[in-house]
Amino acid sequence: MTDWRPSAERKALEARAKLLGLVRSFFQARGVLEVETPLLCSAGVTDPAIEPFIVPAAGGQRYLQTSPEYPMKRLLAAGSGDIYQICKAFRAGELGRQHNPEYTILEWYRLQTNHHELIREVAELLAAVLDRQGWQIWPWEALFQQVLNIDGLGATPEELKAVAASRLDRVPDHLDHGGLLDLLFTHCIEPVIAGWGVVFVVDYPASQGALARVMADRPFPVAARFECYVDGAELANGYWECVDPEELERRFEADNEQRKARGIETRPVDSSLLAAMRSGLPECAGVALGLDRLLALQLGQASVGSVISFDWERC
Repeated sequence: MTDWRPSAERKALEARAKLLGLVRSFFQARGVLEVETPLLCSAGVTDPAIEPFIVPAAGGQRYLQTSPEYPMKRLLAAGSGDIYQICKAFRAGELGRQHNPEYTILEWYRLQTNHHELIREVAELLAAVLDRQGWQIWPWEALFQQVLNIDGLGATPEELKAVAASRLDRVPDHLDHGGLLDLLFTHCIEPVIAGWGVVFVVDYPASQGALARVMADRPFPVAARFECYVDGAELANGYWECVDPEELERRFEADNEQRKARGIETRPVDSSLLAAMRSGLPECAGVALGLDRLLALQLGQASVGSVISFDWERC
């Protein structure tokens, strides 16, 4: 028999309503404008690790957005100023304790701001929601040194594979250099920092920069990107944004080359985003934060399904 009942209890519904009100008050007090952008767009992300839902539509097909990032950047280019958005986002194939294919995201952008300045604002929001007053900032490379005693940026694939084999029961044979770094981070480093409270990881390898600018004034270039972890749960991902349209177009093309190499479908590049950037995307930093995960943390729930009115199995 189909279970028609909600997956969230009444207290979770009340807590969600309170959280949404708190978030809106937080940004209103800081003069950040709330905006709304389309969920269905003519292009989606090219990232090989992210798969969107594709919806038949008049004149072709549309992509349910995995993030409101692209249309929000078009607003920034048009002169919107500092903006934030609370909306639904969608990712196919992501289902588990910390993942629901349909989820609620909070995304915001601050002009003339870098990623380190944005980290402080994320920490201030967490202090307001979770009553967490302190936080740590760790460079990605320093975590590899601290936890694994290895130079993550300079290690060869063979060295990474040896470290993984010494610590894990199984290491998939097909992993490339980037895959091995991800494996070591998720399976060896994340369990350690789970006991460290609020942790911001910064200075990711340039290859993991996504849409962040790259800081090349290092022995190994690093991306101006951060991720926020709370008790080991990945909560937010932020960038000091790359504002060079030609550089981003090269990255989109490289994404599609990776897709071809993996035998998965390529994705159309968002020409409207690139056109907006060529008109002039202002210097800014942006961050996306999972509100379902934040609410689960606030309520001490292990699964995001318990704070969503109807999770994937019941909707």
